[in-house]
Amino acid sequence: MPELPEVETILRTLKPKVLGRTIERVEVLLNKVIREPDAEQFVKDTSGRALIGVERRGKYLLFKLTGSLVMVVHLRMTGRLLYVAPDLPRDQYTHVVFYLDNGKELRFHDMRRFGTIDLIPAGRLKTFHSLNKLGPDALDPSLTRDVFKKRLKGRTGQIKKILLDQTFITGIGNIYANEILWKARIHPERSAASLTPRDLGRLYHAMREVLMTAIDHRGTTIRDYVDGEGKPGSFQELLAVHGRENQPCPLCGNSIVRVKNGGRSAYFCPSCQK
Repeated sequence: MPELPEVETILRTLKPKVLGRTIERVEVLLNKVIREPDAEQFVKDTSGRALIGVERRGKYLLFKLTGSLVMVVHLRMTGRLLYVAPDLPRDQYTHVVFYLDNGKELRFHDMRRFGTIDLIPAGRLKTFHSLNKLGPDALDPSLTRDVFKKRLKGRTGQIKKILLDQTFITGIGNIYANEILWKARIHPERSAASLTPRDLGRLYHAMREVLMTAIDHRGTTIRDYVDGEGKPGSFQELLAVHGRENQPCPLCGNSIVRVKNGGRSAYFCPSCQK
């Protein structure tokens, strides 16, 4: 699933290409991708409108259109947004095509078909059900170390599950939760209530460092992810623990362990992470 660094990279590759462009027409090839309004109305409401802004909230992309409309895109597991030439062959996983006024196409592609697109009035952004419960973005400048500590205060669950909770902080998924906790030297099953002020400081700085480094490397490509130009990321080459069961820890050389944690795989070093 594209997490914060991947969605940010998609934003950075698409924004200079689509900003100011007009959507001349839209073709919906899989109706269920469009949640609101229905697909027919979506085509009518987006055709002829210009793209005047592109933003990210956690794992969501927001495309602002003229007429005070916002297109909310969630890529889910395998979704892609690709800026391509019209002669590039399509496959069966291309579900929505936006035809732009410069002759290019913006294609929504999704092998697993879990991704979604909503079109809503800009005035509904604060109350829109997919966005209104999100916590602060993990890289929001207003999320200082002190704010981070205050948000964790009183929470007693396992720290990895809390990092994955999008109402606590938005943008972190399984890959980066594993990497952040290794960087902070914290066991994924440790109770948040047991973390010392020093632990919390390390966790906060590990979160920022891992996510920003991943953005610098254009995200992590393990299977499906590519950016808006169809290029893979390279952060997978720097992964310390995720996907590295039984391989040596980069810090101590002992074997990385994998356990099931909340239905997901937690990778960690039992020697370094306490």
